[in-house]
Amino acid sequence: MSSAIKTAVRLSWSFLLTTVASFVFLAHPADAEGLVKSETKKFVYKDASGKVTSVRVIRRYWRKQIVHPLAKVDPRIDPKLCRAATIAQERANAHSRAQCWHYVKQALIAAGVVNSYPTSAYAYQAGEELTRVYGFKKLPVRDPYAAPLGAVLVYGGRGHVEIRTKDGFASDYYSKNRCFYPLLAVYGKFSS
Repeated sequence: MSSAIKTAVRLSWSFLLTTVASFVFLAHPADAEGLVKSETKKFVYKDASGKVTSVRVIRRYWRKQIVHPLAKVDPRIDPKLCRAATIAQERANAHSRAQCWHYVKQALIAAGVVNSYPTSAYAYQAGEELTRVYGFKKLPVRDPYAAPLGAVLVYGGRGHVEIRTKDGFASDYYSKNRCFYPLLAVYGKFSS
């Protein structure tokens, strides 16, 4: 046999013995010192920093998906807002492009809800401008899923704006779930 093959065989045996020895050492009870035996409800382990931590063991899951209620049509809300919701949903992308307020502005203009392009640059400023310039009213709704069809939802945090559609929310992307930022307010425009 050539010396290269002999070296390769020696290295592979060395690797195999090292691997087996490490498994034997890890399984040794002295290594698990300080760990509590896992109960049926918790899984106990040591994290990367060496701290003993536990997590709940999930034994079952719900087969039925969580389904949020469909948006209700409020007869007091301007029907143009329902059209804006449809337009926003038709133009929405699969994923965000960080242009939510831009897309909502375009949907509001296309539906005829507002007569000029809103000038505010940031999403969190949308509610203030809609009430001051375009006649929107702040609705007494704190749950995004309870918002009426066509309502404009403004979120805090980094800022986000979306329109409530029949079965979800639309801005620069469409989702059946609400935005994870904290909800600041829900706005609607009443028919005249």
